[in-house]
Amino acid sequence: MNVFIGYIFLGLSLSAPIGPINAAQLDKGIRGGFMHAWFVGLGAISADIIYMLLVYFGIIHLLDAPFVKAFLWLFGFFVLVYTGVESIKNAGIIEASEMRSSEASLSKSFLAGFLMSLFNPLSILFWLGIYGSILAKAASEYPMHQLLMYSGAIVLGILLWDVSMAAASSVFRKLLTARVLKAISVLSGLSLVGFGFYFGVQAMRLLFFH
Repeated sequence: MNVFIGYIFLGLSLSAPIGPINAAQLDKGIRGGFMHAWFVGLGAISADIIYMLLVYFGIIHLLDAPFVKAFLWLFGFFVLVYTGVESIKNAGIIEASEMRSSEASLSKSFLAGFLMSLFNPLSILFWLGIYGSILAKAASEYPMHQLLMYSGAIVLGILLWDVSMAAASSVFRKLLTARVLKAISVLSGLSLVGFGFYFGVQAMRLLFFH
């Protein structure tokens, strides 16, 4: 049981550092409430599970090729900059939009989180480095069902962090004034654009200076 809880905490600590997903969750939560922020997190978790499976089946090494990495950095750059610019552009339109939130807009939030996480080469490095080493250690010590259980604990930890972020952003939305919410939305957008340009610089390095 202690080991299981340890893996939940590992999942929590992996999600906690501020990155594109947290910035997007904050923005979506302020703009559309709890469900929108949570769906960004669910999209990101779906991409994480894909990477976990790739590590498990040993396919992830194919994604380590410089050309594939450059493509992922570039695509991540476009996704993040586009999302960030949209966030800044729409910062003035923060209202009770969850009253009219549709399935389509929830699926949009899910897709944003999924693409951000999927086209983030840092995710690949992270899953390859951290989950790969955990898998190697656990596979030598535990039977298959325990391995799956501990992998599930990591996902549960990530899920708990996403629920916390979604709840925090929707509480912000209810408690803070429109002006403060607008400022947070602009800052979240700038943060996404910043991460996007970081991805763009990495892509240029790989393409032209490798």
